[in-house]
Amino acid sequence: MLCLQTAASSRLGVAQDSAEAARLYKLAAEQGLALAQYNLGLMYQQGLGVVQDNVEAVRLFTLAAEQGQAEAQSNLGLMYATGQGVSQDSAEAMRLYELAAEQGFADAQYNLGAMYQQGPEVERNYTETVYWFALAAEQGQALAQYNLGWMYQQGQGVVQSSAEAVHLYTLAARQGLALAQYNLGLMYQQGLGLTQSDVEAVRLYKLAAEQGLALAQYNLGFAYDQGLGVTQDSVEAVRLYTLAAEQNLPRAQYNLGFMYKQGEGVEQDSAEAARLFALAAEQGLAEAQSTLGSMYQQGLGLTQSDVEAVRLYKLAAEQGLALAQYNLGVMYQQGKGLTQSDVDAVRLFALAAEQGLALAQYNLGVMYQQGLGVAKDETRAHMWTNLAAAQGDKPAAKTRDLYAQQMTQQQIAEAQNLAKKCLARNYKNCDR
Repeated sequence: MLCLQTAASSRLGVAQDSAEAARLYKLAAEQGLALAQYNLGLMYQQGLGVVQDNVEAVRLFTLAAEQGQAEAQSNLGLMYATGQGVSQDSAEAMRLYELAAEQGFADAQYNLGAMYQQGPEVERNYTETVYWFALAAEQGQALAQYNLGWMYQQGQGVVQSSAEAVHLYTLAARQGLALAQYNLGLMYQQGLGLTQSDVEAVRLYKLAAEQGLALAQYNLGFAYDQGLGVTQDSVEAVRLYTLAAEQNLPRAQYNLGFMYKQGEGVEQDSAEAARLFALAAEQGLAEAQSTLGSMYQQGLGLTQSDVEAVRLYKLAAEQGLALAQYNLGVMYQQGKGLTQSDVDAVRLFALAAEQGLALAQYNLGVMYQQGLGVAKDETRAHMWTNLAAAQGDKPAAKTRDLYAQQMTQQQIAEAQNLAKKCLARNYKNCDR
């Protein structure tokens, strides 16, 4: 193999020379030596010592694979799976992976398991996936260890076990696999399958972040932002959020935008904040859509536009974001950026109120009291303002007390009883 050839050359005092290696492999390959055919195929695949040529790589891998060379069978399978140098053919990829896997070649076992896991061209079979991942993992194949760990974490094809997931992630993380380091960090952060430790989570996130994994950069940035497992450092948080945002991670773009909006760890810049929120919003992040809508509504960092604010609030509200539902309800109530509609305002306030948003509960109570968009109902007006007040909303508490002055003791008792039942149902179906 290439690495063996390089090591041998080093021991013999020969200067590394890919072109000469390719020439010698070619001489041996022409005599039918499978290992030479495989190594020469690798050189064509990687463009080392020869002009990169996937078609020639396929031809050479095929010659070696026909002689039962497991590495060639595995690499040829990968080329069929990805359509490199040959027409994409999942069935042929599977056949070749199986030949190599049955010889105990770990990479082929992993790739075969992955095909059974992913589908859709191959029928999903998690039992087969677990079987092949386990065989590869036992040989130390890091990707197999990581993916089998994920299956144990999710309970996919196996009995769910956070402890076993941790064990497998640890094996892969020790080999430097960034995804395993990140997932193991998550397990430490959440205390799943082991003792919770923000410090250990940070250590693992750092390892993965140094390899450029955006998710790890984001999580490490959040740790610095919040002071979890490290000393709080907004400047370092901004640096890490920036690294992840440059890789187009929407959550990082959103958090970095917030740092610019608030001037935390970086000079305050509303225009830059809006730009970052827009990047995240375009990827469908509801919080970014809602926040960008608010900036359009207020004219912060961009030209004020109620119409654009409404469009963005709608996108976020459709994803179930309570604050966006509330803000869109206010726009309907006030007739800004769309046709005024108390009925729609009530509908949206109700959606947000059911998620426990005190602002929406308060506004919904006011709508009931005034009979706007809904039949006037003093009892439910008291109930909703009471629920908002219970969450610490002081204006809601004052409004509730004002409503109570206009109610009988029986009505107040009924409203308080409704509030208790609503709270017990976690705010769901309280108006039915």
